[in-house]
Amino acid sequence: MSERARSFGARAQAYERFRPGYPVELFDVVTAYAGRPVRTALEIGAGTGKATRLFARHGIAVTATEPDRAMIDELRKHVPADVRRVRAAFEDVRPGERYGLVYAAAALHWTVPEGRWPRVAALLEPGGVFASFGGPVRLADPAVEEAVRTARAPFLDSDEVPSPDGTPPGHDMQWPGTELLRWPRLFTGVRQCVIERRLTMSAHDYLGHLSTVSAYLVLPVSEQQQVFGRIGRVLPETVEITADITVHLARRCAEQ
Repeated sequence: MSERARSFGARAQAYERFRPGYPVELFDVVTAYAGRPVRTALEIGAGTGKATRLFARHGIAVTATEPDRAMIDELRKHVPADVRRVRAAFEDVRPGERYGLVYAAAALHWTVPEGRWPRVAALLEPGGVFASFGGPVRLADPAVEEAVRTARAPFLDSDEVPSPDGTPPGHDMQWPGTELLRWPRLFTGVRQCVIERRLTMSAHDYLGHLSTVSAYLVLPVSEQQQVFGRIGRVLPETVEITADITVHLARRCAEQ
C-alpha cells in the first residue's frame, strides 16, 4: 500500500467532518442497475463510513472493510450497529461468502492492480453488481481555482490522484470502467454515469477538506502549514464547489 493510501488515519475525524457524504440518488442509481433486491454488500475501503451508512440505512447488510484502525474506529461511531466491520485491506479479504453488491467509494484506486478483478468477481454472486464511485472536489470559480493553484504551486503541481491506467480526462469511459471492459469473461454491462453535485463551503471547511487530501497529507508538517496558509489567504469567505460523482457499474457474469 502506497504512502498516500496509508495517510488518512491521522486525519480520520477531519475526514468525517469535512468530506461530503453521498446522496440518496447514488443508492437509487446502483439499485436500479441491479434490477433486483440487493440484500448483502461488501465495501472496499470504507473509511469513516460515508457510503456505508447510505446502503446500510436502506436495509442492505453491509460488511465494511477498512485497513486503517483510526478510520474504522471513526466509522463505528456513525454507522448502524448491525454493520459488520472488518479491519483488512481488500487484498486480505478471503473469498468465502458471496455478496449481491461489492462497492468502493473513492477507494478502489488504492487497491493493488494485480488480481484486482478476479478478487472482486470471487466475492460476487453470479449476476451480482460491482459499483465504484467518487470524484474530485473542485472549485467552481475559475479565478479562485487559479489563485489556489498558484498558491500551492511551490509545494504541489496537482492535488488530485491521476488515473491509475492513464486514461485522460474527458475520455468517454474513465477508469475503472476502462479496466472492467478488459474482463468480459468476468463482467458484463459496464456502465458509466455522473451524478452532478454543487455545494457551498466556508473557506474554513474547504481548507478542512484539503487537510484530508492525500497529496497534502504526505507533505512534511511544516510544508502543510505553509501551503494551507497560502491557500487560506486567497480564498473568499465562502466557495462554490463542484463535487460530481462518477459512477461505474458492472454485473458479474453467470458462471459457466
